[in-house]
Amino acid sequence: MYKLYTRPGSGGFVVEAALALANAPFQQIDVPKSDRPDPAFLDISPLNQVPVLTLPDGSSMTESAAICILLAERHPQARLAPAVDAPARADFLRWMAFMSSVLYPAVLRFYYAHRYTADADGTTAVKQAAIAEMDRGFAVLDAALKGRDWLVGDQMSLADIYLVMLVAWHPDIDTARAAWPDIERLWARLRGHPLLKTLNTSHEMWPT
Repeated sequence: MYKLYTRPGSGGFVVEAALALANAPFQQIDVPKSDRPDPAFLDISPLNQVPVLTLPDGSSMTESAAICILLAERHPQARLAPAVDAPARADFLRWMAFMSSVLYPAVLRFYYAHRYTADADGTTAVKQAAIAEMDRGFAVLDAALKGRDWLVGDQMSLADIYLVMLVAWHPDIDTARAAWPDIERLWARLRGHPLLKTLNTSHEMWPT
């Protein structure tokens, strides 16, 4: 059985969705935010971040995008991603890496700006740069969605859930929804997905 260390409103949202879609039994362990984390948790998450997924063999992994890719590989019957030998697999890997390396770090820089500057008065500039980076990344993804129902392939994948999780964290959500109509179109579709509606009751990713 898997163990998922997470907390509401975190990147654990997409991992929880993946496990549920795969019908994979898991134990959920909520980890409160703390500047003094449990040393045992630091052993599996050295940066004191969630999500962390402990695998059935007892090993643990961090990084939500990597966890999603692994779960898609381990549960191919759930079709969480295009098959390894499918043409769309390349785009799946591309966009998962893009979102985790461009958008997710920008989100962290905005909400944890104090970690990214040694200047006590520098957080405003960090936040401004973070929003600019978010906007640049979301514009790329909005263009990639033009004329498509899904970001990759011909059905919903974890890349779509990962994308709407990230856009839900944009600090100016009304402007974001207007600026990127194709992302909003995808998001509106997923807001009606039964599983994501259920997860949103605990994670409160977006207003109901």
